[in-house]
Amino acid sequence: DGAPRENSPFINNTDMERENVYEGKNMALFEEEMDSNPMVSSLLNKLANYTNLTQGVVEHEEDEDNSKRKEIKSPRMGTFIGVYLPCLQNILGVILFLRLTWIVGAAGILESFIIVFMCCTCTMLTAISMSAIATNGVVPAGGSYYMISRALGPEFGGAVGLCFYLGTTFAGAMYILGTIEIFLTYISPSAAVFHSKDMEGESRAMLNNMRVYGTCTLALMAMVVFVGVKYVNKLALVFLACVILSILAIYAGVIKSAFDPPDIPVCLLGNRMLSNHDFDVCAKVRIVNNQTVTTRLWGLFCNSSTLNASCDDYFYENNVTEIQGIPGISSGIILKNLWSAYTDKGAYVEKKDMPSLPVPEEIKTSSLPYVLTDIMTYFTMLVGIYFPSVTGIMAGSNRSGDLRDAQKSIPTGTILAIATTSFIYLSCIVLFGACIEGVILRDKFGEALKGNLVIGMLAWPSPWVIVIGSFFSTCGAGLQSLTGAPRLLQAIARDEIVPFLQVFGHGKANGEPTWALLLTALICEIGILIASLDSVAPILSMFFLMCYMFVNLACAVQTLLRTPNWRPRFKFYHWTLSFLGMSLCLALMFICSWYYALFAMLIAGCIYKYIEYRGAEKEWGDGIRGLSLNAARYALLRVEHGPPHTKNWRPQVLVMLNLDSEQCVKHPRLLSFTTQLKAGKGLTIVGSVLEGAYLDKHKEAQRAEENIRSLMGTEKTKGFCQLVVSSSLRDGMSHLIQSAGLGGMKHNTVLMAWPESWKQSDNPFSWKNFVDTVRDTTTAQQALLVAKNIDKFPPNQERFRGGHIDVWWIVHDGGMLMLLPFLLRQHKVWRKCRMRIFTVAQMDDNSIQMKKDLQMFLYHLRISAEVEVVEMVENDISAFTYEKTLLMEQRSQMLKQMQLSKNEREREAQLIHDRNTAAVAKSKAAAAPEKVQMTWTKEKLASEKHKNKDPNVAGFRDIFALKPEWGNLNQSNVRRMHTAVKLNGVVLNKSQHAQLVLLNMPGPPKNRQGDENYMEFLEVLTEGLNRVLLVRGGGREVITIYS
Repeated sequence: DGAPRENSPFINNTDMERENVYEGKNMALFEEEMDSNPMVSSLLNKLANYTNLTQGVVEHEEDEDNSKRKEIKSPRMGTFIGVYLPCLQNILGVILFLRLTWIVGAAGILESFIIVFMCCTCTMLTAISMSAIATNGVVPAGGSYYMISRALGPEFGGAVGLCFYLGTTFAGAMYILGTIEIFLTYISPSAAVFHSKDMEGESRAMLNNMRVYGTCTLALMAMVVFVGVKYVNKLALVFLACVILSILAIYAGVIKSAFDPPDIPVCLLGNRMLSNHDFDVCAKVRIVNNQTVTTRLWGLFCNSSTLNASCDDYFYENNVTEIQGIPGISSGIILKNLWSAYTDKGAYVEKKDMPSLPVPEEIKTSSLPYVLTDIMTYFTMLVGIYFPSVTGIMAGSNRSGDLRDAQKSIPTGTILAIATTSFIYLSCIVLFGACIEGVILRDKFGEALKGNLVIGMLAWPSPWVIVIGSFFSTCGAGLQSLTGAPRLLQAIARDEIVPFLQVFGHGKANGEPTWALLLTALICEIGILIASLDSVAPILSMFFLMCYMFVNLACAVQTLLRTPNWRPRFKFYHWTLSFLGMSLCLALMFICSWYYALFAMLIAGCIYKYIEYRGAEKEWGDGIRGLSLNAARYALLRVEHGPPHTKNWRPQVLVMLNLDSEQCVKHPRLLSFTTQLKAGKGLTIVGSVLEGAYLDKHKEAQRAEENIRSLMGTEKTKGFCQLVVSSSLRDGMSHLIQSAGLGGMKHNTVLMAWPESWKQSDNPFSWKNFVDTVRDTTTAQQALLVAKNIDKFPPNQERFRGGHIDVWWIVHDGGMLMLLPFLLRQHKVWRKCRMRIFTVAQMDDNSIQMKKDLQMFLYHLRISAEVEVVEMVENDISAFTYEKTLLMEQRSQMLKQMQLSKNEREREAQLIHDRNTAAVAKSKAAAAPEKVQMTWTKEKLASEKHKNKDPNVAGFRDIFALKPEWGNLNQSNVRRMHTAVKLNGVVLNKSQHAQLVLLNMPGPPKNRQGDENYMEFLEVLTEGLNRVLLVRGGGREVITIYS
């Protein structure tokens, strides 16, 4: 139809003019939204062209924005090559060849079966959970770390990612140690650098040999990985072939043993197995040319080769017998190997059913050729040593970027690999127990077999198949670990969730992680310096178990939350399986080693808290955030709508902030004070009102909210920001007071600043707004705190060295006055201030009894404070009070009567103010000599009126010729002003130098005509004080003496 088509699969294409893209008439109705909502055809094209990015990319979404994208060959790896074989290679390894026979010998067939079954169940359940996560959307390269971090959030992701990294690194150390053990024990024992004659020294020498050769091997492997990973990947197939050939050789040997068991003699003295290194014949004496000749074995136990030599007591008492080490699968030996034979370190390896005469007070000497156990064995310790042999289940998911269909291949390949390896392990346990003599199984290093590998002696056609196969497979596994671990660290570093790791995100020009490789090699060296395979295995068991535990947790959390985005293609999962897997992982951690488990958890916890404290904010739509929302919803529904019990009451504050024309906060100290009062506890809502229409003020509202949030961060105020755009400030503040908060989490206290410029009529926050807000809080039964001189309040960094917080407790309105100083003193700013409580006694009150009662009340409240009762003597209302009242009423009256323009009204008010200032000065001078100080009564009022008619004070009256007479004043106002003046004088006298003064705030008049008078009363009440907090209770008790 000639209309131009969209020619780009990308939503935002900067290379073409926007108007040319959408000229077609078919979609004209939606053309204004095309920038944010793309055409469906464009979106589908974009998804079809999706390419997996390499591991460690910060976010695949961000990289899609790059206009120049490298052409990446479409991956072609299927389930078998891409997942099944890598998992098989990673799972089968060093433990199978070097330790499985020994585990069967020590634990017996039944307990070994339990160990293997438990570990394999754990990995199978983890694989099910992992399959669900891996098939829930496209998993870019990055595998397990990517899955956990995106499912559980950056804190868990970082902690588990680093645990997985440490596990992989220590696995590298374990494989290298396994390689060296095979080399020095079974291939070339003569290559040892360190030697020793006695048994104790020999084990130490062996460890030192492991350290030397291990370090050299690590350096060599690190060089290979640094030079080229492609060589490692090419060799992977060779290493895998070695593993498969070795396992086939074992099965072939077992089958052959059924009809033709190998001839492997083992020498026993009594029931003790002998190390077959230094003798040729298993006998004490032999007949040569009809003469009895001692053998080399005799020479080892006796002090000479003659028949009358002095020999070892046990040697003398017991016979030497030779048995078959591998009697074969049809021999029935399986019944004898069913049960465990745990021993202490340094114990003799003994055959239980052989006759043996014990020798009293036998002294163990390392020079005798017995086979001794090198470590103490028990069930839980064997679990820790065995578990690394089932790790490696993540190998497939780590290659998710290279798979043709990751969502299909990962579950199938991984679960099949675990099923295969589980079958191999479980069958091997039964077959080893059915073919091999128990003492040989417990001979860890094959000493009775002249230093041959036990499993190798069973294999067919030659022991060397196993020795060479296991050597190359462990070597290859070590290289794979050294290749994978640095990439994992690089991925974590490039996500920028752990600030101090960012340096490890860099590498060579081709992206190879050089610095990460260096760190990996250093950590790996720690494992090699430990030097014992049996000591390193439990360490990496911990880290892998922790990783698997969190994979299960991630799946369980997502399933239970029923997140809308949780739609895995893999359907054979259930949250109970994930929960069972998680519990099993946790149990195995503590079974292996409780102190290692606690240490691994401590490391993970520290990383978690560090990322939470210092890490970058990441929004990955993770399950923990969903869990938090669910928990918050549940908690909100549980919180009763009614007010909390007095014991649980704390100020849940709504802070009213004023903004200037630039949408910046006028009084930042209000937030400082909030932080000091709250200390991060309870609810804080920081509210503000913008005047105008929401559609017009939307941008300003966003900017104001950003400014408030920024200030909250600076002042460390933990809470929520709520900004309202309203047609008037008055309505906006009323809306906030009514609707801020949610459900049971609503504010019960309003904190605001005193309007310092309330006398200026053009001030947007006028006295009218203030008084109406006071009325709103009273109606809503909320407490009100008004901070006067807020800019003089201390910042969070300041620390008062001393001073007082003075409470003037005039009327009781729920105990807020008592509670606030206590809460303030929890903060460092006010901690060293002492609390003083003043209360006012009237004429009828017994002030001494009042003081005692107040001290007892404070004692029951568990609040320490100084107590003082101030006696206010009722006396006459002073002329100064009259003048204050007169000025106040006159100003109010004139503003009401004169319908002037705004400017004229200001000038008029100023004129009245100037005139009145002069009048106050003269009235003070006039009042002093007369000493008008009497109790106010009706009679006095009448006499005062008559007195005013006296000609002596005519001059005094002349000054106020324009004003109404004193007698015509509103007597209610006069009395209130009298109270304010008197109280102000008393407070100034006692608390002028206090760090903070807390005062009862009187309520506004019921008659709205006197609102401006109310402001004047409050101004007089607090005049001359440095920092004042006016407190008005919410009409309920907030403090109790009961526990």
